[in-house]
Amino acid sequence: MARPNLDDLAVFITVGREGNFTRAAAKLGVSPSAVSQTIKELEERLGVRLLTRNTRSVAKTEAGERLLASIAPLLGQVEAEIDALRDLRDNPAGTVRITADEYAIRGLLWPKLRECLRAYPDITIELITDYGLTDIVSERFDAGVRPGGIIAADMIAVPIGPTMRMATVASPAYLARHSSPKTPQDLTRHRCINLRLPTHGGLYSWEFGKGGREFHVRVEGQLIFNSAIQILDATLDGYGLAQLPDHQVRPHLEKGELVEVLADWSEPFAGYHLYYQSRRLQTAAFRVIVEALRLRSSTTSYFDTASSD
Repeated sequence: MARPNLDDLAVFITVGREGNFTRAAAKLGVSPSAVSQTIKELEERLGVRLLTRNTRSVAKTEAGERLLASIAPLLGQVEAEIDALRDLRDNPAGTVRITADEYAIRGLLWPKLRECLRAYPDITIELITDYGLTDIVSERFDAGVRPGGIIAADMIAVPIGPTMRMATVASPAYLARHSSPKTPQDLTRHRCINLRLPTHGGLYSWEFGKGGREFHVRVEGQLIFNSAIQILDATLDGYGLAQLPDHQVRPHLEKGELVEVLADWSEPFAGYHLYYQSRRLQTAAFRVIVEALRLRSSTTSYFDTASSD
């Protein structure tokens, strides 16, 4: 029996994770027909069906489930070792994949990484926008970026941003039509602009704290977005109240375009952290990225620069 090669196994892993030939092909940069042919030839060489197909998706057979569970971690180790070999070159090289929400990407990561890319032309950085708590191991990310308080204990966390605070804001025009809320419970009588969390599909629950006590409020309104930038635009246009990072709305508060309410119910919390597996093999390229993003005393200026664009 002819043995499958690593490229064929990598295609199978991608299809198995995506559950769809078209999405797998897009991720691999090839045509769906090429992916289908590779899987067909792999199954013929192994003499066993790995996937069942229908018009919309593919599902793993028992053999496919077993193969994916056994070889995916091994292939990941092989790729990590190959990346480590590249470190023997004069310049750090390779791809670093990071998942983060768009606010962190725009306000923290990109202002630092754009300088890093100029200094290290052989490093490729892939930034994936995501508001959910992505499993960076199963999704094969090198690292994720989240506020410090919600990082799993088995991860290494590196602070990359200052302490944060959420601000509840509205436009002067909206507040002229509606009385300002005095307590978070008053928000149930207001039009609030919601954020849909893409990974889990739920709505972001607004967070408040006072006197060391934390609690969440579910709000309602006419608008739901999956982007903080769109929420800010709608808030500026007077369509309701929103809860956004203080650094994002600060320029608009200073210009009088927005007004903060419930300020005494908003307490600071741990800022953004870059997190990654404690057992992860660190390549030179990854170490360069970590050091580029690590919190420095001037980090707050990056937020100000991004939010004023």
